[in-house]
Amino acid sequence: MEIKHTALAGTLESSDIQFTLSKGTGVEINLNSQVEKQFGKQIRKVITDLLAEYDIKNVTVRAVDKGALDCTIKARLIAAIQRATDTQNQPNWEVLG
Repeated sequence: MEIKHTALAGTLESSDIQFTLSKGTGVEINLNSQVEKQFGKQIRKVITDLLAEYDIKNVTVRAVDKGALDCTIKARLIAAIQRATDTQNQPNWEVLG
């Protein structure tokens, strides 16, 4: 799947995460998190696994984490992916299931 334009999802509130996705070359993840030392590896794994499920190979991901749980990370990233690929009305049920 191809990123068509820059998209944003999430907030900067406590226990949330904000994603900005834009076109890139390869997968580049810029993570800003107060808990990166403890959970950075897991946050990056959730991001890379979900990008792989959507077959997104060229993207720059900017993530500002405020202590989000994995389910929140996944939900926000799915919203950003759907916005960036113009598929808001065409959910990928295999990924969501």
